[in-house]
Amino acid sequence: MSGTAVVVGGGVGGLVAARRLALQGSRVVLLERSDVLGGRVARGTVAGVVADTGAESFAVRGGAVRALVEELGLGDAVVDPRGGAWVALEDRTVPLPSGGVLGIPGSPLAEDVRRVIDGRGAVRAYADRLVPVLKVGRYERLGPLVRGRMGPRVLERLVAPVVESVYGVDAETVPVDAIAPRLNAAITLAGSLSAAVLQLRSTAPAGSAVQGLAGGVARLVDALVADLGRFGVEVRLGAEAIGIHPQPSGPGFTVVTPREDVEADVVVLAADGAAGLDLLRDAAPDVARLPRPRPAVSRSVLLAVDDPRLDAMPRGSGVLRARGRTDVTATALTHVTAKWPWAADQLPAGRHLIRLAYRGAEEPAETRVAADAAALLGLVPTTIVDRLDTVWVDTAPPLAAETRAAHEALAVAPLPAGLAVTGSWRTGTGLASVVAGADAAARAVG
Repeated sequence: MSGTAVVVGGGVGGLVAARRLALQGSRVVLLERSDVLGGRVARGTVAGVVADTGAESFAVRGGAVRALVEELGLGDAVVDPRGGAWVALEDRTVPLPSGGVLGIPGSPLAEDVRRVIDGRGAVRAYADRLVPVLKVGRYERLGPLVRGRMGPRVLERLVAPVVESVYGVDAETVPVDAIAPRLNAAITLAGSLSAAVLQLRSTAPAGSAVQGLAGGVARLVDALVADLGRFGVEVRLGAEAIGIHPQPSGPGFTVVTPREDVEADVVVLAADGAAGLDLLRDAAPDVARLPRPRPAVSRSVLLAVDDPRLDAMPRGSGVLRARGRTDVTATALTHVTAKWPWAADQLPAGRHLIRLAYRGAEEPAETRVAADAAALLGLVPTTIVDRLDTVWVDTAPPLAAETRAAHEALAVAPLPAGLAVTGSWRTGTGLASVVAGADAAARAVG
């Protein structure tokens, strides 16, 4: 198409949408209210090393991110992670089993599963194969589904650590269809929860479930911004959109900023969840009036530590904390230099990067951070050389009930022609969902 397209929001979703619109022939203006592009794909420097402070990998499912990476000339930089994740239980720390979905095991009697849930727990989980499944209706909540079919140990020791650490939601109450959209159908077809997991795993791509980029995933933002420059996209930083008004008669929109109005033939709204909902007050007032979810606040603490014992990768690529582990306040630890060899190559011998995740914005004391790292790694406190904290605020967590209600309302709302909405709150978290959703949104209006 030709004409002017405005993209609101300069996260990865907005950058992808702007690039797609430019490729389709539009004159594109991208508005970003902050002075930084990339959103949750960001980097920082600790002990002289540049590392990801937000997203550090992308899911290979669907192939959308890999295809984009190839188009941007970064194909040779794609790397697989090294090592597997562990789980810190109340009484021991052990490797997480392989081959599950959200921590749900496909083979409950496998040795790596029994190592986590013990023999009695494994026998109880295997009973899932003997219990009839629902043939009418759907399993609503993940916690009752897993507990009812496989027992409490699978829920508490496997599923909850994965769901709560990775997705930041309560495994007990999160809707099954929200966190695993294909699981209910697979249970009905396969006849049990474990068989459903095996079926879903069999359709997953071979190889690593996630990949990264040598030098950090933030290189993706650099490449996208460079492409926008080549395509003549006008990027305006510090330009907050405060209104999107459909033309009173005929197609088109006026996008209002504090400095000026921008006339557009099409608009892709890729702003942060709550801000995006606010901007729909004219185009979809019923959606904009829906209650807002409580923001989810988290803190990432990136440490550089000196300890040669970490060369042996004592906890693989990192550790998730189970509910029963009460001596640790961090929800997860990533051993960055074990997981990504490119990061280790930039550091002197014996120095490592470790990232701890915390809920809430409160800054943990250095003694607390050191104690958490030591407990999760199984080592006495290490020497902290440098520290970098990053606080993230998600104003519309995708799995929150209010966000899902807005999502469902938007799916049936008659949006004006030429307006598309994208972003993690709309498509789901993770680069795979964000990139695919933004590209689809741009194609729909372009």
